[in-house]
Amino acid sequence: MATGVDVLTEPPSRPEIRTIRTSEHVLEIVSDSGEGAQKCGQIFGNVSARMGNGVWTVEIIPAEIEPPPRSPAGASGNRVRIGKGPVTNWGDETELVVAFNEQALLGRHRLGALASHATVLIENLWATHADPGIRGQWSEALAEMEGSGYRIVEVPMEERCLTVVENARRGKNMFVLGLLAWIYDRDRDLCRDQIEGAFRKKSEEVAAANVRLFEEGYDWAAENLDFRIDVETSQAREPMVVMNGNDAIAFGAVAAGMELAAMYPITPATSVSHRLGEMFERFGGVLHQAEDEIAAAGVAIGASYAGKVAFTITSGPGLALKTEFLGLSIMAEIPLVVVDVQRGGPSTGLPTKVEQSDLLAAIFGQPGDAPHVVIAPATIEECFHVMVTARRIAEAFRAVVLVLSDANLATGMQPFRRPAIDPAWLAESPDQSPVPEGMQPYQWDPRTGLSARIMPGQPGGMHTLTGLAHDEASHVVYDSSTHQRSSTMRSRKMAVLQRALQPPEVNGPPEGKLLLVGWGSTKGAIEEAVSRARSEGLSVSSIHLRFLSPLEPGLRGIFDRFGKVMTVEINYSDEPDDPYITEENRRRGQMAFLLRAQTLVDVDCWTRVPGEPLRPRLILDAIRGRMRKELMP
Repeated sequence: MATGVDVLTEPPSRPEIRTIRTSEHVLEIVSDSGEGAQKCGQIFGNVSARMGNGVWTVEIIPAEIEPPPRSPAGASGNRVRIGKGPVTNWGDETELVVAFNEQALLGRHRLGALASHATVLIENLWATHADPGIRGQWSEALAEMEGSGYRIVEVPMEERCLTVVENARRGKNMFVLGLLAWIYDRDRDLCRDQIEGAFRKKSEEVAAANVRLFEEGYDWAAENLDFRIDVETSQAREPMVVMNGNDAIAFGAVAAGMELAAMYPITPATSVSHRLGEMFERFGGVLHQAEDEIAAAGVAIGASYAGKVAFTITSGPGLALKTEFLGLSIMAEIPLVVVDVQRGGPSTGLPTKVEQSDLLAAIFGQPGDAPHVVIAPATIEECFHVMVTARRIAEAFRAVVLVLSDANLATGMQPFRRPAIDPAWLAESPDQSPVPEGMQPYQWDPRTGLSARIMPGQPGGMHTLTGLAHDEASHVVYDSSTHQRSSTMRSRKMAVLQRALQPPEVNGPPEGKLLLVGWGSTKGAIEEAVSRARSEGLSVSSIHLRFLSPLEPGLRGIFDRFGKVMTVEINYSDEPDDPYITEENRRRGQMAFLLRAQTLVDVDCWTRVPGEPLRPRLILDAIRGRMRKELMP
């Protein structure tokens, strides 16, 4: 057997069970696509959250819809981090892995996802498989992982599942949930309830079989495993909910009084519409699946023009297709909310992987001067509340509001305080009273650039609407003075909004040697890295931006109190010492580019595009490296 990989092919003798007590733990369930590892992780995370653990989950999704079975690149599953207190990111390396085959395990090994002391529970079918090719793959995989230090325990998943169901491939995920429930001492009744809820749309027989599979896994673990993991729970003092970011966006849209959602299916945004499809009609909403991304934007704009509260959902490639219609909405000043769940690019890029590379496209990706609002939620809870904020701004400012989520928030699951629904979040009924005589459809206030929204059907409000340049009466005109004035008014609204914003809060001391700047889903990882760095005596703080266009005020004053400012982002930047790279041609992180232009501060950047969320340890290493560089003569 390969040195450094401890493989237990038979149940270990265990005079006593070793209990690992820890404040947090990271586990993964990985399989071929279609074997249900993601559902297993979702239920485990949900149960853990309901028991009082902090939880953050990240789905491991292959780029292809149906990748070849038993391939390292086809690993599918879920990574779950649980802790005694709040958990804000997916952590560093995985400490426990349940793998349905050695190829899925190998894929995670090659990505450096596993800790050197990781325990691996793996299906025992492959080492003695009838196919010599599969046996060879098993041996080659173990040889490649030689020296890793993993402890590998073989588990008869298929053998035990076949005692309950005819197709073990459709049962291993609940068997594995039973293993995990025993290892982490999860509430069995709560697990059963979650299983029955997950299969509620299928027959009672199917739900009962999955409960039996869970019990089978639990019993096998109790009889054969020699370790348990104890992560202390802490019951919340107030009601909590557990959901992922896409669900939070859907619920937030309902709470905001949204009336129409138009979309075309695109990964990883589609599940927003799945959740809306389950409930939207009960609240008077209409979910429209258009024939393409362009039509989806057009439907939402048309509904908004007619007085409805409308939004459209997409991801990067879809945002590109919506560009022309968004320009129409900006020119005609029709309120519109656009949700962009970012993924890796360019083009179709990395459909299932996280990235923050749509920022500049979201802000500047329009022909002509087209000012609009861009907001990026930083947590799953904020994915809920951002929809209320976006709706209110869109209608108050007759503006396009673009919400930048990402794949990490979209599929990550986390508990947060149950929102106390406020009727003030809802949109007011359209004003159908007669338009005052002489009032024009674009009667801009010269100080604010704002004008009243006239609804179709309002007496006295008839006017022509196009995407062409227009004056206050909505007449098409091309003279220079009118174009200058209308451009000024559209821009001034952004300045008015910026004056209403608060400066970002500084996480840590208000001054020091290094300030990190983040946005979007990196917040938890950045703040954990900053906390670790400060415990080492390093002078570092951070801020996190939500409003990206217009930017939050006071940034220059905050930056001036630190020796160096550095963004942390999941998009590409050149390294200063790369071949041919100079200060003049270096491509910097997108937020760094924006901040340098807006503040004239020499903002540096540390960015990575790994196709996965950033790990706190890697950010900490970047902080250490930056601090060492600053101390060099």
